[in-house]
Amino acid sequence: MGPVITVKENCRKCYACVRNCPVNAIRVHRNYAEVISDRCIGCGNCVNSCSQKAKVIADHIDECKQLLATDTPPIAILGCSHPAFFNDIRSGQLVTGLRRLGFAEVHEGVAGVDLIRESYHQKLEQDQPYPLITTHCPTIIDLIEKHYPQLLKNMTGTVSPMVAIGRFIKSRTTSETPIVYISSCIAGKAEITAKQSAGAIDCVISYLELSQMIKERKLDLQRLGETAFDGMQPKHGRLFAISGGPLNSFDIANKITNHDYVETEGEENSMEVIVDLAAGRISPKVVDLRFCNGGCIGGPGKNNRLTTFSKRNLIIKHHQDQDLYYRTKSTYLDDKPWPDVTRTFSNKYERPKTPSNERLHQILQATDKYETEDELNCGACGYTTCREHAVAVYRELAERDMCLPYSLKRLKEDHVKLTQKYELAQRALKQEFGETSIICKDQRTREVIRLIHQVGPTPTTVLIRGESGTGKELTARAIHAQSQRSDKPLVTVNCTTLTDSLLESELFGHRKGAFTGAISEKRGIFEAANGGTIFLDEIGDITPKLQAELLRVLDSGEIRPVGGDTSTKVDVRLIAATNRNLDQGVAEGWFREDLFYRLNVFTITMPPLRSRLDSLDELIQAFIAKASTRVNKTLSGIEERAIQAMRQYHWPGNIRELQNIIERAAVLTHDEIIRLENLPVIFGELVLQSPDKASQNNLRSQRQKHVNEVEKNLLTRYLREAEGNVSSAARLAEIPRRTFYRMLNRNGLNGANFKT
Repeated sequence: MGPVITVKENCRKCYACVRNCPVNAIRVHRNYAEVISDRCIGCGNCVNSCSQKAKVIADHIDECKQLLATDTPPIAILGCSHPAFFNDIRSGQLVTGLRRLGFAEVHEGVAGVDLIRESYHQKLEQDQPYPLITTHCPTIIDLIEKHYPQLLKNMTGTVSPMVAIGRFIKSRTTSETPIVYISSCIAGKAEITAKQSAGAIDCVISYLELSQMIKERKLDLQRLGETAFDGMQPKHGRLFAISGGPLNSFDIANKITNHDYVETEGEENSMEVIVDLAAGRISPKVVDLRFCNGGCIGGPGKNNRLTTFSKRNLIIKHHQDQDLYYRTKSTYLDDKPWPDVTRTFSNKYERPKTPSNERLHQILQATDKYETEDELNCGACGYTTCREHAVAVYRELAERDMCLPYSLKRLKEDHVKLTQKYELAQRALKQEFGETSIICKDQRTREVIRLIHQVGPTPTTVLIRGESGTGKELTARAIHAQSQRSDKPLVTVNCTTLTDSLLESELFGHRKGAFTGAISEKRGIFEAANGGTIFLDEIGDITPKLQAELLRVLDSGEIRPVGGDTSTKVDVRLIAATNRNLDQGVAEGWFREDLFYRLNVFTITMPPLRSRLDSLDELIQAFIAKASTRVNKTLSGIEERAIQAMRQYHWPGNIRELQNIIERAAVLTHDEIIRLENLPVIFGELVLQSPDKASQNNLRSQRQKHVNEVEKNLLTRYLREAEGNVSSAARLAEIPRRTFYRMLNRNGLNGANFKT
């Protein structure tokens, strides 16, 4: 694992990390961009440029705490730039804080500069045939090993001050003594894992990580007294962290103006020098490079509150401070030989795949770049040129849709396609359902309209009752159109068309692998309709298991997908409909009583067509106009005989049956008029059975009229006494329930209208 971690869920694919990575060590996936450890040099540019915190420095706090909990307390080494980060406290107070955390000793990392000075002097005294590159910056080492291996021969072969001081302490104590190095350089986290420098340092944490540990222990460093440093007192290295510091520390500062000595910091300058060296365009004697701007004080774990100039002054002040104290053990002052400070380097370069010209052109053309003029080189993808991006696509580091002009063009095309599909869907819905206006020439339908206008603007749950085909879905659409959610979706689910398990998945969604066939994650209707309205048709047919789940959703407002372990908050309005007697279902136990009362907040009962024949003429004309469009015929009307026959029909299928009969007749008619002969045979028989007007005033017809009135009055009385319960009313009348139902249908009565 490298020094930078990718938090995948935070990535928004803004490509800032791609733009700022100097070595193309970022691979872009469909949902995130990750760091390629084998290419990363630990410069921290991706961390500093990521505003979403998707790139973070690898956290080693837990590892450090484990070392502090061992029987052998660890030794802490403070990096050379620590005065610039902890600018509001004295070094002695920081030492006290580290000891409070449990560190046995606290050393200054710049003491390692004294350990490597002699090695550099020896290298400089030798007559080298090629420029020497200093090897104290781990980022520069990674850059050469992974990307410019032709410069491996130029490297001085000396360890960094961090590794040198680590080897020194372990040679004076025991190799089992844990050592924690604290620095602003995150590349050091990777350096200690390299086999050439392994074993010197056990853990590297940043200044930010140390600050977090201090905060967790609730230590106020400004209130602490000062404690002396342990180990050797540095003689030459305290200016190492700033510009010009390394050569000054190696006693060659007076040669900086000489062209044989090149010293520079920062990404841009370092990369230019590396490129020139690799190309053989320059040939100085010594090249000192540090990748961070301003030197070590500009590392990724730097103090961003201060300017480079302010931090430089803090380092100089620390160098000049005469009040610093040391308590050096004799083991650090004995005459033992100093540890070996040499190291070797390895070639970690992996030659990337190079596309052929033909393949490169294919990739460019896939993003609409057919001519050189099409290559805008806008840099929005993170790559400098379109060809660099195409090469990255070939190497599977980038994706085609990273190209902004290409993506915008595709979005525009998709927008046009979606607009067309939306218009087609709207047209299909209009043909299928028409407008949400309800024809209401009869009194009972006017009452329904009044209730719709009352309940529509409220968030109240509505239960629509009525026989099949009475227009319950149209009523639900009218309620939604009157609501404050009219600009949000209305999703309709017919509960009788799906099995129990499939209906649960349809309503609440499911996770991948939740059941056989769940090959991918699916959003449920409740989540898709969030903010809108759900219409559950034939809710009386759902099973008790699903009734319980639906009740939980209505009570909590949260859904849990099938196979999921977390709930999601949703805001939906529920409209339910049924043609079954839910009161009877509660009594007989096939419908939950608590769910019934949760649904039955506001009830609208749809009258059957036989009870609203005053609206029959308008309904017929509306369906004729709709049928004309569907069957592509021009229809001007319907003959009177056909209307009279329809008035005598019982209409068990209600409005849906009327619509289907009109459409069938529209197909069969040979002219612009729907005639009696175009209707089903039953309507012709009704005309033959109906008496003429002359016979309607005889004794028999008058007697039948009065008998029907008496029958209807008696049925009404029994229903009122039974409070709308048909079974109880049949028992009061002492006739079979089935016979009682037939009498109710004949007189256009419904028990639901008599409930209190």
